Amino acid sequence: MTWITAASLAAWAWLLLGQGFFWRTDVRLPPRTPPEDWPAVAVVVPARDEAEVLPTSLPSLLAQDYPGPLEIFLVDDGSTDGTGELARALAGEHGGPPLTVSSPGEPAPGWTGKLWAVRHGMALALDRTGAEYLLLTDADIAHGPDSLRELVAAARTGGLDLVSQMARLRVTTFWERMVVPAFVYFFAQLYPFRWVNRPGGRTAAAAGGCVLLRREAALRAGVPESIRQAVIDDVALARAVRRSGGRIWLGLADRVESVRPYPGLGPLWRMVSRSAYAQLLHSPLLLAATVAGLAVVYLAPPVAVVAGALTGAVVPLTCGGLAWAVMAGTYAPMLRYYRQPLWLAPLLPVTGLLYLLMTVDSAVRHHRGRGAAWKGRTYARPEAAP
Repeated sequence: MTWITAASLAAWAWLLLGQGFFWRTDVRLPPRTPPEDWPAVAVVVPARDEAEVLPTSLPSLLAQDYPGPLEIFLVDDGSTDGTGELARALAGEHGGPPLTVSSPGEPAPGWTGKLWAVRHGMALALDRTGAEYLLLTDADIAHGPDSLRELVAAARTGGLDLVSQMARLRVTTFWERMVVPAFVYFFAQLYPFRWVNRPGGRTAAAAGGCVLLRREAALRAGVPESIRQAVIDDVALARAVRRSGGRIWLGLADRVESVRPYPGLGPLWRMVSRSAYAQLLHSPLLLAATVAGLAVVYLAPPVAVVAGALTGAVVPLTCGGLAWAVMAGTYAPMLRYYRQPLWLAPLLPVTGLLYLLMTVDSAVRHHRGRGAAWKGRTYARPEAAP
């Protein structure tokens, strides 16, 4: 136990100081100046059975205070709940920029459903408009009235090819409080925003709910064709843009929010487990290393504190207590960002255990042939795709 808790403390010392200060929540849109000429923008919204959230999210796009040419393309990806009809009705009710609703049909072999819909929407947008930028946004994302204006100004000012904001997810229920802030915290730990935003850096990531992409960068990177099998499509998109020489930026949002509710643990579990094993490249070795790492980093500190207090072992108690304190301290800024009480910070080991179990469940589902399942579709690992 002594060696394990010492390793955990060393890991937290590294995470605190050496992992791009991932725990800080001050990475917001960079300094920007309104351009003299506002470029044309086409918004692409892939939507599959989104009638529940569309009345909140779509009006926010129709109400964008954007000075330049703007069109919206909603791709109804095989919905059975009237998503397309509802989108047309909302456009008629709220007005705003032109809205085109189209359907791509079933995905071609080798494509994930979302990227097939994005491909269709991008093709329509590029064929019908002279848009310099594409805003790729999910159907559950609501944008503040100045969201697009700020994104474009940041891209133009910084010479950025891709600007992405991590939407503020909904946090209302007990399970949302336990899982959602940690989801963003773990994402930032894997892809520290400061590392992503370094020109010429090797770390690349984006948040799929809100991505502003320059037309030339998309064509140069060959997206979405070059990433057509990606389950974690936002990270794959950012990597493709960076590999092709593009400049990317990622940060937290102030005016972009997800309106999708997660009333229980089940929907949150599925959200995480559908892509967890894909994140590990479907590798049993990486799975084993991840499980061991999560256990040492997140579970060992509280176990050492309890064991040390019961047995009088000073070293495990001290090392475990310090590691637990650093863990909670690095989690506190994310809780503040989500306007949650700080007493949740010491409970991060509980959430870490949940994520460990979700990761294992993701691997089990894959090996049982259910793979990455989402909204009625199941995807094999890329090399096994037809």
